Amino acid sequence: MLTAKMLKELSKHIIFATGVATDNHLGLFMSGSARDLRWVAVTGEVGDWAIYCHFADKSIEWIRRHGDKVGLERNIKMCVKCDESALLMYRR
Repeated sequence: MLTAKMLKELSKHIIFATGVATDNHLGLFMSGSARDLRWVAVTGEVGDWAIYCHFADKSIEWIRRHGDKVGLERNIKMCVKCDESALLMYRR
């Protein structure tokens, strides 16, 4: 479970978690394509963090730079289990 304390201890601009989920209403819904989406969780400059995703055939680094930001709380928590203090630090 990711906490604000854990986030503060991480280095800036690193990928600290990745995964794959299906693009559907039960998974990481972005467009409903039913394809696999890869997501990457990245720390920011000021203790914040964000998750980016795109189709799984793209590299982790490509997704970090060009992926779509995950914005819905349901999707954020599905990718990275986090407490409310960490969720408040999510860059929207």
